[in-house]
Amino acid sequence: MLQNKLGITDEAALAREEERISKKKAAEMFENGYLDRLTPGTFQTLAAIHRYLFSGIYDFAGQLRTVNLAKGTFRFAPVMYLDAALKNIEKMPQGTFDEIIEKYVEMNAAHPFREGNGRSMRIWLDLILKKELGLVVDWSLADKEDYLLAMERSPIRDIEIKHLLRQALTGRTRDREVYMKGIDRSYYYEGYFTYKTAEL
Repeated sequence: MLQNKLGITDEAALAREEERISKKKAAEMFENGYLDRLTPGTFQTLAAIHRYLFSGIYDFAGQLRTVNLAKGTFRFAPVMYLDAALKNIEKMPQGTFDEIIEKYVEMNAAHPFREGNGRSMRIWLDLILKKELGLVVDWSLADKEDYLLAMERSPIRDIEIKHLLRQALTGRTRDREVYMKGIDRSYYYEGYFTYKTAEL
């Protein structure tokens, strides 16, 4: 159970309230032009997105996690290597679709925040795609189960996630409905497994 600013002590209740608040903040961020002022592809941008979404819920919003994390059987980057991993990710090229997805996969493996990585990273990914290719992902076209399995396997084999997301690309970069599909916590990665702290 994560400590939170809302004083909620029930995990299910926290998940519901977190989703409600983060969706409201995501819509606000889309509509007020905040995203247009960010530099696509940097960790600073990802942290700014995370902070905007979750600062009303968690003290750690926008801050690097201080615990090791695992999800299912997968262990994310150990805390002691996290800063170096993020610096290397920032240096990765992002000029082509394949390069962008490879950068996304590496950021997912780093998983820099205690909670809310998936939602923040999908917005971050779309910012890069929009800047470099004039496209975004229509998340309603990405099958949930296929996406989850592809993301699980992506650190070893990224061809599946590349294929899945390539098929879901759209030029509707200003479509609020397309954008909001990527924020749906219950539909995507964060609702699939339970986080656990990992002794690495």
